[in-house]
Amino acid sequence: MAETPATGKRFWFVDLAPGVTHFNMWVFLYASYATIGLLTFVTVGTPYVLSAHLGIPLEEQGRVTGDLTFFNEIALLAVFGPVGVLADRIGRREVFALGLFVMGIAYALYPFASSLGELTAYRMLYAAGIAAATGMLGTLIADYPQSQSRGKMVALGGTLNGLGVVSVTAGLGGLMKAFVNQGADAETAGQYAHLIVAGLCILSAIIIQIGVRPGTPVAKEERPPVGELVRSAFFEARNPRIALAYACAFIARADLVVLGTFSILWGAKVAQESGMDAASGVAAGRLAFVTASGAALIWLPIVGFVLDRINRVTGTAICMTLTAIGFLSTLLMDNPIAPESRLLWVLVGIGNISAFAGATTLVSAEAPAAKRGVVVGMFNMMGVIGILVSSGIGGRLFDSVSPAAPFVLIGGLSALVAIFAVFVRFTSPGPLKPTKVDFAASH
Repeated sequence: MAETPATGKRFWFVDLAPGVTHFNMWVFLYASYATIGLLTFVTVGTPYVLSAHLGIPLEEQGRVTGDLTFFNEIALLAVFGPVGVLADRIGRREVFALGLFVMGIAYALYPFASSLGELTAYRMLYAAGIAAATGMLGTLIADYPQSQSRGKMVALGGTLNGLGVVSVTAGLGGLMKAFVNQGADAETAGQYAHLIVAGLCILSAIIIQIGVRPGTPVAKEERPPVGELVRSAFFEARNPRIALAYACAFIARADLVVLGTFSILWGAKVAQESGMDAASGVAAGRLAFVTASGAALIWLPIVGFVLDRINRVTGTAICMTLTAIGFLSTLLMDNPIAPESRLLWVLVGIGNISAFAGATTLVSAEAPAAKRGVVVGMFNMMGVIGILVSSGIGGRLFDSVSPAAPFVLIGGLSALVAIFAVFVRFTSPGPLKPTKVDFAASH
């Protein structure tokens, strides 16, 4: 970890922007691991709460899960914009820590819901927390590296994201079954598990408050007025590459939610229909998600390496094509927890992480430094809109057509975005290769 002459430090293979320290990077790695990992616990906890706490019939859980996700995203949509503006005005650290704290409170309340309406309210509180936390995590990915290291930074952060997802899903996701095996009743087991996760969220908030770089990327007197910051998020889409990044965001967050929500629900549904209890059914269902997440974890360094060596738009087109192939492959799947389905889940995982890598690398490269918070905020809002569409429609398709239908929906939309990426590549390709920039001038 050495100095990069006249620019900033070097952390492993990532050239850092001036003022970013090694300690900031270590905390960023922890934040990447913990934030995404902890937020995915809701995909394991929700099927369990629906079955063991609220007694929702299996044949209705696709619609109910889709509706919960829909209201989750309504809350995100309301919060993402103000979060981006607030981050550009007061700083990333405070907003990030608050988001994790709120997420912890929501997890603590989640298994104590006595009705579906109450559960929905707690889910929306959780959504407000993840809006702040994930919005700031994405902004740090844009703030911390130099331009030539953006793909590597995305890969590094994404690898920690993947480790967190696998750890939480495979480890903490088994807490309910472990407590049941130790003699707890089904409801108490769910409450214990959620309280543990809530404690980890609050601990993470404290770490973020201590270690994330304070302040904003531009001096106070250089910040545009709030109204200009908000309008710029729309005006920047006149750049076709930012418009493409927004379109990719529609897929990149929707496909993660569809994968996490409906892979576990699909597997749990099949398992419970074969006679398993709720805890064992969810434990079986999460194996599909773990398989996809593990494949994504292995693939991410590869795609990050490639994205730093080719045109950003070309890379995005490749990534969205892989997403389309992966999600459409679920058409070939009969039993999601059968051994023969594992290769298909590997393809889904590769497609899922490719969308994330391509979209995040593109938006972090194209967003102007002084307006980065709101551009990333709009990027996240487009992800929210994608989730609203996919969850609202996907949950009903899950119950009425096929459990594979939400995945096929994402695959088809990904194919359309891939075609748009090819169009942008020919009409507005940007630099043929990623290049170094003068950070003193751009910050």
